[in-house]
Amino acid sequence: MRRFSIRMQPTTTTATRRFAPLGKPFAADVQARKLEGVVFDVDGTLCEPQTYMFSEMRSALGIPRSRDILEHVYSLPSPTEQHEAMEAIRSIERTAMVNQVAQPGLERLMAYLDAHKIRKGICTRNFDAPVHNLLSKFLEGSLFHPIVTRDFRPPKPDPAGILHIARSWGLVHPSKGEAGLPDAGSEGHKPASGQAGLDQLVETQAGESVADASGLIMVGDSIDDMTAGHRAGAKTVLLVNDVNRDLVDHEHTDAVISRLDELIELLENGLI
Repeated sequence: MRRFSIRMQPTTTTATRRFAPLGKPFAADVQARKLEGVVFDVDGTLCEPQTYMFSEMRSALGIPRSRDILEHVYSLPSPTEQHEAMEAIRSIERTAMVNQVAQPGLERLMAYLDAHKIRKGICTRNFDAPVHNLLSKFLEGSLFHPIVTRDFRPPKPDPAGILHIARSWGLVHPSKGEAGLPDAGSEGHKPASGQAGLDQLVETQAGESVADASGLIMVGDSIDDMTAGHRAGAKTVLLVNDVNRDLVDHEHTDAVISRLDELIELLENGLI
């Protein structure tokens, strides 16, 4: 019996059409488009959730649960304070990464994507050490590139990281324009609040193309993942667990799976 669910789209447009089934030879079709790649979150997605870290981080920083951890760090008045706060949360992550456990179905899904030559990227709010620890421990030899970590700003739920991955794969809108996605770490990337999708991009160099993430899938377990994917124009897949079931019917969630390898059936049969 199927354990995944799919949010039905009311119309077939460039933004809402499904991906062509990977179980059949690809043929251009107005009803379906080619899957260009899959972007994954890390904690709670590629590995089982280690949510206890967040309470430890907030305790170390002296902030309430309602305060976003990274927003707090970036808001500190001096570089020294920011560095010390960031190192405090990195220390917690380093301790936790020793106990990382792979999500059920992880290796099977990655083997399927690799067999079909589907590009894989990572967009996470973790720093790089836990990410590389997980990949070396469970997925040695399976390529993920690019890997967007905490050093890329702004972080999820901003779509910038996913759009950066799209551009790195050469996925851009055919029309030329003056809007584009700055490189990771570029200064001055402060999207206006309330804007979404392509409007979220800021002007960079004249003539720079605009990232197109409509051929991507974002797989994650949080509202940040679903919102970042939705705002980037990608399809979103929620890996559901006991604490995120409220996101199953969220408007930013396109499909829901209960273990990673359930994504294979969606891709094989063009169900997303």
